[in-house]
Amino acid sequence: MRLFHNANYNFMGIRKISFTISILLIFISILSLILHGGPKYSVDFHGGTFMEIRFEDKLDPGKPLSINIGEVRDVFSEFSLGNAEIKHYGSLQEISARADVTENTDQIFHNLVDKLSQLYPEYNVIEMRKETVGPRVGKELVGNAIMAVLISTILMLIYIRLRFKEIRFGVGAVVALLHNVILTIGIFSVLNYEMSIAIVAAILTVVGYSINDTIVVFDRIRENLKILKRQTFNYSDLINRSINETLSRTVITGGTTILSLTILFFFGGEVLKDFSFAMLFGIIVGTYSSIFIAAPILLEFERIKKID
Repeated sequence: MRLFHNANYNFMGIRKISFTISILLIFISILSLILHGGPKYSVDFHGGTFMEIRFEDKLDPGKPLSINIGEVRDVFSEFSLGNAEIKHYGSLQEISARADVTENTDQIFHNLVDKLSQLYPEYNVIEMRKETVGPRVGKELVGNAIMAVLISTILMLIYIRLRFKEIRFGVGAVVALLHNVILTIGIFSVLNYEMSIAIVAAILTVVGYSINDTIVVFDRIRENLKILKRQTFNYSDLINRSINETLSRTVITGGTTILSLTILFFFGGEVLKDFSFAMLFGIIVGTYSSIFIAAPILLEFERIKKID
């Protein structure tokens, strides 16, 4: 790519701006989580029942329909499910419902489908799927999800500490990882999206991707330290040079991944939409943090060392 051929961008010169932007975004994420009382958990975590219903014209099954959510909600209210979250799912002729009910769900939703069939006699009302998770299982899943993220972060810190022999590399990588995780969870809170098992899987994938990106940059910095002899070379220039030398690889790898995830987001269907969004946002943030968070932290460590 000609844009990155012999690149010589001064990334360290704008590190204070990038730090300010990241701190602001982290503040917004944490504030949103506090105001919402934490992440908005899906049925996977807090327990309850998820149901997907499709309406098809009996005479012309392929005819596009538009189902009135208010009318559907009235039917749910008749079964004491007025607090259920009901919305269009994938298309205007499909709806999803999330209700805080875990007992007798088969009978309740069977009666509910019958009632909807009476309300819409010209349509076939089809139960596409139904999932029920108990509250105890949900609490266990929350704990397991948090533990998975913490353990993966700790193991990566240990790996980087052993690989690079200097604590500053580990600190830079972990700060970048926490930055990515907080912002990914934060964007879901800001947009009021639900956190599901699939989203946790996406976050763990982003953690692995971003640490790989960071290691590539760190490796080049370490190589240049040996070649250019830190005593006679400006450390800020060295980091800039290292990032520029790996920039083409970073952009190409990130760009192709982002392109694939963008296609998945728009054409992968409603079931994969939140997962692909989490991956897409996380990859963008992860690529950003490798350049503008992890690497500048190394420079700050060097400046503190010189002051001491």
